[in-house]
Amino acid sequence: MAQIVILGGGESGVGAALLAQAQGHQVFLSDQGELKAAYQSELSQHQIPFESGQHTLERILQADEIIISPGIPEKSAIVQAIKQQGISLVSEIEYAARYTNAKIIAITGSNGKTTTTLLTYHLLKEAGYNVGLAGNIGQSFAKQVLEKSFDWYVLEISSFQLDRCFHFAPDIAVLVNITPDHLDRYEYKFENYIHSKFRIFQNAQASTNCIYWGDDEVIQQYQSLIPAKTQKQEIRFAPGKGSATITEKEIIFEAGKIQRASAPIQGPHNAMNMSAAILAATAAGVTWADVTKHLPTFQNAPHRLEPCGEWNGVHFINDSKATNVDAVYYALNSFNKPIILIIGGVDKGNEYAVLDTLVKDKVKGMICLGTDNTKLEKHFGQTLERFAQTDQLETAISQAMEWANEGDIIMLSPACASFDLFKNYEDRGDQFKATVKKLTHGK
Repeated sequence: MAQIVILGGGESGVGAALLAQAQGHQVFLSDQGELKAAYQSELSQHQIPFESGQHTLERILQADEIIISPGIPEKSAIVQAIKQQGISLVSEIEYAARYTNAKIIAITGSNGKTTTTLLTYHLLKEAGYNVGLAGNIGQSFAKQVLEKSFDWYVLEISSFQLDRCFHFAPDIAVLVNITPDHLDRYEYKFENYIHSKFRIFQNAQASTNCIYWGDDEVIQQYQSLIPAKTQKQEIRFAPGKGSATITEKEIIFEAGKIQRASAPIQGPHNAMNMSAAILAATAAGVTWADVTKHLPTFQNAPHRLEPCGEWNGVHFINDSKATNVDAVYYALNSFNKPIILIIGGVDKGNEYAVLDTLVKDKVKGMICLGTDNTKLEKHFGQTLERFAQTDQLETAISQAMEWANEGDIIMLSPACASFDLFKNYEDRGDQFKATVKKLTHGK
């Protein structure tokens, strides 16, 4: 019997606590924040001791192994103290994977991993597979390993989760792209973040399917980090070079073609996401007939280029999940109509120059929504004819509506984290949709 401590009492932490207890270990959960009442109740029901609102270091350091929430940064005092003691420190993904014989599809990337994960899961589930959805999305992986009996899992994996994965070895590993993100967590060194993402391949074997965007300059530069013996499948925009080749009108696979115009998700970035999901699904054994049958019925996640209203011929788009600059780049590239862009929040070390050409060509007005818009104002304030800033969501939307003409798009695509004004990106997106409904109702 080992002493297992869980740091962080969210969905993944509570699930890990339940799984660890079921394995016969002594478990203690510690959350420095306020543990939700529902989680407190679940832990009490299973007689798992916990603390909320503090970390008792002395008790935590008695652990044989610690399972850490991805939200706790490596540079925090608690993590430094654990490292000094040499205690095993792992993610929920690493821990739960020890206790399942199910095959695993793991998907990571700076942008598009949620869409790719959901589409992969959709294709497997609709094809009749006994499949679970977990990781950075849905229910706790550990809890599903404990309570369910799936043959397959599709896991969305963040860099924070990968940082604490050491023996995790998915059967199908997918890397959709790498662009600068979370640099505040990686000492503002892009290389550190890149190495974190490539951990998805670190235990790949000869039988492992490694799927990645072959045109991505960063992936090309670090491709040697993918073990040579693996089953590599590249996605390319260059004709005839990849396992999936994206052209202007179609995506070409060995088994057939997908017409981009009739696909359920649009834009070049979504052609990439679709390619990765289809390659992952077919690597898992889904037939081409099932792919073509079930692809049209896919619906993307909320807060990702989500249509959420129309008023006087103006369309509203909720893209609150766009928490980095590249996600905004993809969003702007998905439309050929004038855009009024609502952007801003907690900057994560963003470099906005990558947006300059698209902003010049497509953005007729920009509204910065945040408590500190200095960096955005400095970069865009002098170049745009219509530029405003506010820390009130309703004011931002009202201003956008004043500028908008029939055929325009008002889009929330922040490029930043949400924690200055909102609980999380979901809360930001939900409030955006509710405010749009309020301001357009009856007008």
